[in-house]
Amino acid sequence: MGKALADAFPICRNTFAEADDALGEPLSRIIFEGPEEALTLTENTQPAILAVSIAAHRLLESRGIAPSFVAGHSLGEYSANVAAGTFSFADALRIVRRRGRYMQEAVPVGEGAMAAILGLDAETVMQACADGAEGEVVSPANLNGAGQIVIAGARGAVKRVGERAKALGARRVVPLPVSAPFHCALMKVAEARLAPELRALSTSHPRVPIVANVDAEPKREAAAAIEALVRQVSAPVRWAAVVARLASEGVTTYVEVGPGSVLAGLVRKTDRDATCVSFGSPDDLAAVTSATESPIARSQIANS
Repeated sequence: MGKALADAFPICRNTFAEADDALGEPLSRIIFEGPEEALTLTENTQPAILAVSIAAHRLLESRGIAPSFVAGHSLGEYSANVAAGTFSFADALRIVRRRGRYMQEAVPVGEGAMAAILGLDAETVMQACADGAEGEVVSPANLNGAGQIVIAGARGAVKRVGERAKALGARRVVPLPVSAPFHCALMKVAEARLAPELRALSTSHPRVPIVANVDAEPKREAAAAIEALVRQVSAPVRWAAVVARLASEGVTTYVEVGPGSVLAGLVRKTDRDATCVSFGSPDDLAAVTSATESPIARSQIANS
């Protein structure tokens, strides 16, 4: 991922070189060439997605395409903060690598799980969690909207809740191929390790508001943006509420910056009138330019 951007545009190529320098190793080689088992290690995946997202953002910004608001799903909130100028790209790379490591170490591999529940509302999913927990941790982790809710917790509890959700009318329950149960109470240990490091970062007040995962509120000061990142380690991602807040602020055009197009689809489920485009390769540039020529408001959304 990202290789076509690096090949075509010096500003993107320089961004990947900056990532390699910040981490003291050739992250870009893993991003472009793999092997997949190295790229999918959480401590590599998180800086890799951040690097691709910021390379894409910088190219758009160099073309005069700048956001009025930013938001990001989970890890993407770090890309949003870099785009807004809350902290540097280099600092973000280093801290998301540690974030990935701390999250991975919080729960031994194989003991946690996540699953997407499709076709139930949040209240019913919470009931399924209460019914299936049996003393173990399990809770909604991503509230994505339109009947798509991801749960996270202890592996056995996630399985029981999935079965209960089906009994309560879920259309499908899809186990997710993740290495840890993100955004649930099992991540409190990781949150405690990451918090002092986040609070120690050199920061500036964001240039544009960041609508945060934890409460869907715009963060206009650096301290508030940092605390939102601390809390989101173990708190659910309230993505549908984030999109609803952006829409209430007058946002009509969304550019998903980075690899993939999942978030553009989720935005449309919450705001059916939104114009959504994704930008992760040179082939996408014309569509982004067209969509952002004269929007009432713009928002960049960075991938998770």
